[in-house]
Amino acid sequence: MTILIVSGVEGVRNCADVISKQLDMQVEFASGRRGAVDALRHKEFAAVVLDETLAECDPQAAETIWERSGLAIPMQINFALAGVARIIREIRAALQRRQREQAAARLAAREDIGAELKNTVSGLLLQSQLALTEHGLPAHVVQKLRTVEDLAGKLRLQLAGTPSPGEKRHGPAQVRA
Repeated sequence: MTILIVSGVEGVRNCADVISKQLDMQVEFASGRRGAVDALRHKEFAAVVLDETLAECDPQAAETIWERSGLAIPMQINFALAGVARIIREIRAALQRRQREQAAARLAAREDIGAELKNTVSGLLLQSQLALTEHGLPAHVVQKLRTVEDLAGKLRLQLAGTPSPGEKRHGPAQVRA
């Protein structure tokens, strides 16, 4: 991904080059609102770093940039006061925090989908077993219900044997209803 740095200070271009090398990421530079909005229109960025002096001098420009930044991490830094090492630390910390948040969201989604799938398969198994208790079913219907029951049972065992990413298994897999 790429980082967009927005600053009217010419010396910040050198800072952008150092950031690019230190973080091993592409860094684009925009000197004002128009350049930033054009860049944001053409590309998705991992982070948008706005010079605090630009934001204070033109709050409307800053608001426009934040509105158009999409999923980029919004950062406001005073380049006149912060050294390049501090800027790199802050950007790196923000990017790492974003990675942790994304990993946590993927884990939660995976667990939710797994739980929903397990519940659906358990319901299918139960319904097929209940249907088999009915008397007077034609033989071909009983055979199909047994096939559904068998497949649902096997799928349930497979799902029960696959631990969730945060879960540890001890001993044989247990089937839960």
